[in-house]
Amino acid sequence: MFLVASKIVEMEDIGLLFASFGKYILCCLLGHAIHGILVLPLIYFLFTRKNPYHFLWGIMTPLATAFGTFSSSATLPLMMKCMEENNGVAKHISCFILPIGATVNMDGAALFQQQLLDFVKIITILITATTTSVGAAGIPFGGVLTLVIILEAVNLPVVHISLILAVNWLVDRSCTILNVEGDALGAGLLQNYVDHRESTSTEPELIKVKSEMPLNPLPAPTEEGNLHYRGPSGDATAASEKESVM
Repeated sequence: MFLVASKIVEMEDIGLLFASFGKYILCCLLGHAIHGILVLPLIYFLFTRKNPYHFLWGIMTPLATAFGTFSSSATLPLMMKCMEENNGVAKHISCFILPIGATVNMDGAALFQQQLLDFVKIITILITATTTSVGAAGIPFGGVLTLVIILEAVNLPVVHISLILAVNWLVDRSCTILNVEGDALGAGLLQNYVDHRESTSTEPELIKVKSEMPLNPLPAPTEEGNLHYRGPSGDATAASEKESVM
């Protein structure tokens, strides 16, 4: 509180400060909404040809938990439960992908760590933000800690980070929602790939078994020495009768 208050006291125009805060919050929320509502579902649809929003509806409870806790690690147990029960993801896939995604996948944090700079500094921020987001912990305010590295990489003053802390309680919630959504869609993509491989691997075997079956199998003889042939009309006629040999 005192860090934020000291920066507000130093400002000559308080109205400009709050206007900048509003633009920052709007930019972050709009970027997260575009990425989470359009980009990630579009990627899921292109690879699976399934409705991504039906998939997201199955994990609505973990997404709400992510908004309330703004922690990817705290949402992990509930996310695994909903993915297995609601979206049909296998347990070994959810237990493998989701914990890794909770630690490595931080695209929400990487989105708000950008600045309006020249081309070289933008590339530097893109690379640094991506690498630091991989190492960021899935805890509240984990992205702010990595933001110090971003500011140092492009020679921006770190002292102004206290201003971001004032509004990060709201921005970090949308970051966490985006992080856990990306983890879930990644697990869904892997499950779809596994299902597709299993379906294609069993199809040739079924075709082979069907081709080996005879088209018109001969009926078994009803009595010893008697063979019956069923003609096109469906009547059974005696083909040969039993001969007695004296």
